[in-house]
Amino acid sequence: MLASTRQGRVVGVLAGYLADLALGDPQRGHPVALFGAAAAQLERVTYRDARIAGAVHVTALVAGAGLLGAALQRGGPVRGAVAVAVATWTALGGTSLARTGADMAALLAAGDVEGARTLLPSLCGRDPTMLEAAGLTRAALESVAENTSDAQVAPLLWAATGGAPGVLWYRAVNTLDSMVGYRSPRYRKFGWAAARLDDVVNYVGARVTGALVVACAPLVGGSPTGAVRAWRRDAARHPSPNAGVVEAAFAGALGVRLGGPTQYRHELEIRPVLGDGEPPTVHDLRRAVRLSRVVQAGAVAVVLGAARASNTYRRRP
Repeated sequence: MLASTRQGRVVGVLAGYLADLALGDPQRGHPVALFGAAAAQLERVTYRDARIAGAVHVTALVAGAGLLGAALQRGGPVRGAVAVAVATWTALGGTSLARTGADMAALLAAGDVEGARTLLPSLCGRDPTMLEAAGLTRAALESVAENTSDAQVAPLLWAATGGAPGVLWYRAVNTLDSMVGYRSPRYRKFGWAAARLDDVVNYVGARVTGALVVACAPLVGGSPTGAVRAWRRDAARHPSPNAGVVEAAFAGALGVRLGGPTQYRHELEIRPVLGDGEPPTVHDLRRAVRLSRVVQAGAVAVVLGAARASNTYRRRP
């Protein structure tokens, strides 16, 4: 039964990945959007300018997501595999990320800065009104890099190790971080728990993503040694222990320079420089989108390879 459950989980992860490739995100009634709406409603009740209030808010929502996943997965290996597939598809955002990144590149290549400003909030929380073409290009590339871990690799790893409860639990944490995990006056204390928990749940995923960027860089004409060099030299200077790893690896792989002044709606942050070379161009953004797709496929290969190795080990006398 244990082996069947494990195999069903891996089948579910693969099916969820293929569903995301084929279908992308649901256009209406996306479960993550519904979760976000519920979280916003609960925030009206739980909000206080205190860390403990934020911790209560996060605990209630994340526990609810995990319990929902556990309930869906009950009923045997077949139902469990279906639950993992649906939960994985729900949590993944690889196809939407690649499409949005490609759309940003097309708008910038056409000189449509206003169109790119309108689209940027689909990728990140920066203030697009303060950005020209070069800043929009950098913001889009950095967001593609970070979300390669957050919306692609990490959900696959959590689905493979924790099934439907694990991947829904992960997506709840990541969504809450994107909603309240800011250093703005409103969320500096209330969002602290969401931000710190997100750092924890993405720690392994970010480093697996960095390793896959190194391995896959040649497939987009990139440099594995550049990725390793930038990762080792620059990642620790980034304010995020996870985004720094992935953004530095992308910068080194693509031979571009990321970081610098970063304008959010609540404040201006001066980010450290990541990588060498010139600021990214539209061509580099397109390469980043391709690299992101290849890395996600690599993460699926890692999951399948680990499952096969585990089965082989258990069969040994």
